[in-house]
Amino acid sequence: MTTVTSPIAGRAIGLAAVPDPVFSGAMVGPGTAIDPVREPSEAVAPVDGIVVSLHPHAYVVVDGQGHGVLTHLGIDTVQLNGEGFELLVSKGDTVQRGQAVVRWDPAAVEAAGKSAICPVVALEATADSLSGLREDGDVKAGDELFGWS
Repeated sequence: MTTVTSPIAGRAIGLAAVPDPVFSGAMVGPGTAIDPVREPSEAVAPVDGIVVSLHPHAYVVVDGQGHGVLTHLGIDTVQLNGEGFELLVSKGDTVQRGQAVVRWDPAAVEAAGKSAICPVVALEATADSLSGLREDGDVKAGDELFGWS
């Protein structure tokens, strides 16, 4: 069982509330989403593992069981071309849960006309492999979002 924890502080809202059909329709995988606190912060690793994909606006960490977790910082934020995002690790790095991966400012993302909402997705998972899914309430970075078996 992989425990996936929140990469950021904010409010859990569930994937269905994400303003993007690819995420809200769970096309990339099941999971949840966080409406982040509007202050500069560090998005952290949601599991122990290896950073297999790293962009300013999104990253994937794969744990020892082969479970890949996508953290997507905001919606359509690829269009910001990295503006306002600072990478704190490198692709291929081994990270610990809670380790800072990207520094960003959700308020600046909104000021640029994008949604700051952050999907946290279990890649290539089935919906029934997730348990205890958090879809409401306040979360801190490191709080459990769901289990993945």
